[in-house]
Amino acid sequence: MYRFLFTQVLSRFDAETTHNLTIRALSLLSVLPVGKRLLFRLLAPHDDALRVKAFGVHFPSPFGLAAGFDKDARCYEALGAMGFGFVEVGTVTARPQPGNPRPRLFRVPECRALINRMGFNNEGATAAARRLRRTRGIPVVVGANIGKTKVVPESGAVADYVASAKQVAPYADYLVVNVSSPNTPGLRDLQAVERLRPLLTAVQEAAGRTPLLVKIAPDLADEDIDAVADLALELGLAGIIATNTTISREGVPSKEAGGLSGRPLKARSLEVLRRLRRKVGDRLTLVSVGGVEDLDDVWERLLAGATLVQGYTGFVYGGPLWAWRIHRGLSRRLRRHGYASITEVIGRTA
Repeated sequence: MYRFLFTQVLSRFDAETTHNLTIRALSLLSVLPVGKRLLFRLLAPHDDALRVKAFGVHFPSPFGLAAGFDKDARCYEALGAMGFGFVEVGTVTARPQPGNPRPRLFRVPECRALINRMGFNNEGATAAARRLRRTRGIPVVVGANIGKTKVVPESGAVADYVASAKQVAPYADYLVVNVSSPNTPGLRDLQAVERLRPLLTAVQEAAGRTPLLVKIAPDLADEDIDAVADLALELGLAGIIATNTTISREGVPSKEAGGLSGRPLKARSLEVLRRLRRKVGDRLTLVSVGGVEDLDDVWERLLAGATLVQGYTGFVYGGPLWAWRIHRGLSRRLRRHGYASITEVIGRTA
């Protein structure tokens, strides 16, 4: 049903227009208590065997929605009601900004991918914090992803991230420093350890007790991935999210500028996860994202050592029941293999 709707209707509209209409509909659902609770009862993961504890936070399942979908924390409750075990909002910046000129979001249906050059368009950390601090009508774990305001020079990056952290960290279950989007000039340069150390140190102090993670790019050289992992251990971060979108276009027919997500990212994202697991073992929480399309992908990431797994592009192509189908499949597979808990699966092939 959704596949027909997508190919015959949604695909005829500009990708960003479709996305904005979806956000508006979900925002309306978020303020309708009865509908939201009914959906939560029907679609959210309620199987105790799927529960995971990571960096002191209890997750109803290991599978959630990556940052980029709910940029301004408008509809995270509705997304939780639709079956995601957790929702990461953002990326938000300290100051509101419009992002890059449109068009800036493109579908590549031949390989179930998206290309975006959004440029951190958002209403700012203050607006996101206002929405995050409202009482949640349903239990949903929410992470907040923060990035650098485009007009802020590199010399002011630390203060800019700290300003965002102070706004949203008190109302988030975890905080993510995004230094890996390809759509803000110079942002990825902050992944270099000599620049990343003072940034993460300052944000960690500003975040207080909120667990802090860093999100890295798939395009990092292997030795740079190792260096970031060492730094995360040194600073006592809660974890690493791997990976963001890629600037590679290998095997992709579209040459639009921006970050590529979806199926073409699958192999590299898994490769980075495995490298990180070999490097840090279970001393850090690893969150795997990139090319996650179905139950098999989630299962493979868990086996490879991810405690948590995220998707986004798969949601666009899979439709509103995507997360529910994955959780139903996880529960069935656990029982078929004789596992009492999803935690028994994590890292088994690492």
